[in-house]
This record gives sequence, structure tokens and C-alpha cells, in this order.
Amino acid sequence: MAQIMKMVAQRFALGFLTLFVVSLIIFLGIELLPGDIAEEILGQSATPETVAAFRRELGLDVPAHIRYVEWLWNMLQGDMGRSLANKREISELIGLRFGNTLFLAVTAAAISVPLALTLGVLAALYRYSFYDRAVNVVTLSSISFPEFFVAYILIFFLAVTYPVFPSIANISDATPFWEKVYKVLLPALTLTLVVVAHMMRMTRAAIINLLASPYIEMANLKGLSRARIIVKHALPNALAPIINVVVINLAYLIVGVVVVEVVFVYPGLGQLMVDSVSKRDLPVVQASAMIFAGTYVLLNLLADILSILTNPRLLHPR
Repeated sequence: MAQIMKMVAQRFALGFLTLFVVSLIIFLGIELLPGDIAEEILGQSATPETVAAFRRELGLDVPAHIRYVEWLWNMLQGDMGRSLANKREISELIGLRFGNTLFLAVTAAAISVPLALTLGVLAALYRYSFYDRAVNVVTLSSISFPEFFVAYILIFFLAVTYPVFPSIANISDATPFWEKVYKVLLPALTLTLVVVAHMMRMTRAAIINLLASPYIEMANLKGLSRARIIVKHALPNALAPIINVVVINLAYLIVGVVVVEVVFVYPGLGQLMVDSVSKRDLPVVQASAMIFAGTYVLLNLLADILSILTNPRLLHPR
């Protein structure tokens, strides 16, 4: 247990260091954007005095390194500032949109995780059969296309040719729960097609690797059915790599939804960030990017911890 706690502390320290580097890159990236933010917001008709006053109001007349320290300190205290576009609290804006992004990610995970595990187990069970080859071809084909292409193909077939689902996933707080689920099914299916191949192939590879183990051979000699050997004996011992790839794909479902949200006009955090970039609402862009980075780092940390808890031998790598 002490070794696990030490490992968790090391991973947390590494995660904070990663977030610090990411925050530096985000701030420098915003600073290096061409043009003057105050002039972009006020327009070309603004007088120099008005632009100078607006820059003072935004704090842009302060040196960059001081603004970075103040921004980082405020972020650590949970103060994300106010939006330049509508003067609302950024935490309020992000809280609502991040909830929608999580809802989409959870819906996609509820479809993709059981589907990928089932496909992977069956592919290992019927290795080198027609089913195995067909599943590999279909999943690898779906992952080879860009997300926007998969999204538009689904819209064409399931919203235009056969109008089963709406092409726009416009939900709000007042939308009833099951109507929300119905409206996000098409973007969730898009994300499922993008991530299911990783999880399916890892499940298949992990189980096939275990099938050559002595205890599996012993189970075969006992006359156990192949399905029971895989489900009862091989799958529990293959959990470490499977959990790792599942959690990493969950991280992708949350932080990689920007394109999908834009295609379906879904009111999530990715759509908010894209809108904020077009409005030059840079505090919202910075805060959104940090939320995405923090979520990705946290879920990767969770993947490491769960992998080691399910297989403590990973604490002693060769």
C-alpha cells in the first residue's frame, strides 16, 4: 500500500508539472496571436484614447509575465475571471457547457465501452474467423476517417436519407432527459465509431496473449468451454491493459469532442471555445483549454492508478 501511495503522489506531482507547462504554452500561444486584442474588440473606428483605456481596463498594459502569474494564481483559486464578450463569470459559462460535454461523453461511453469489450472478446473467441476479420476491417475503417467525415456520413444517412435522428443536437437545461438522450445519439454514435477500434483491439490482443498461459491450458485440459475460459479466467487477468485503454479513450471522449460539437452545433465546452476564438474572448479560451488539459491529465492519472491496482506487478517494471 505504501508503494501505491508513493506512486499516486509521484503521478500527482507529474500531473501538476504537466499542467504548469500546459498553462505556460496556452498563455504564450495567446500572447503570440497577431493583432491587438483591444483594437480587435473595439473595431477600427475606436480612437487611440479609447483603445488605451480599454487596454488598461483589461490589464493589457501590465507586462506579460506579471499577467501570467496573476492569471495562474487566480485559476488556482478557482477564479477564471469574466468573459470579454458578455461580462459574465467564466466559471458560470464553463460550468453549464462542461456539463453538456460530460453528458455527451457519458452517453458515448455507455455505448462504446460495452460494445468494444463484447466485440473484442468475440474476436478473441473466434480468432482468424470471418467474424474476426470483418470486425477488424470495419473498426479500422471507421477510425481511419476524420471525425467530421464520419459525422457528415451519419447525418446524411440517419438524418437526411432516413430521418431517424435530428441533425442538430440543440439541447438546454429545460430539455427533458430522454429527449436529451435522443438528440445526442447521433454525435454519440460518431464518437463511438472513432474510439471503439482502440478498445476492441486492445481487448482482443490482451485476451489472445493470455490464452497461451499455463493456467489457461489447464482449464482447457479440464474440458471447460472456450467462452467460459475467456470470460471467467482470461478476461479478469487482462483488465489492466483494458482499463488503461478504456480510461484513455474516455479522456478522448471529453477533450476530443470539439469537432463533433461544432458539426452538430452541440452546446458543449468545445463549441464554447470555438465561439470564443472567433469573438477574441481570450479569457474564455484560456480557461476552456485549461479545463480540457486538466481533465486529460486527471483521467490519464486515473488510468495509471487503476492499471496498477488491478495488476500490482506493474509497480516493479523490468
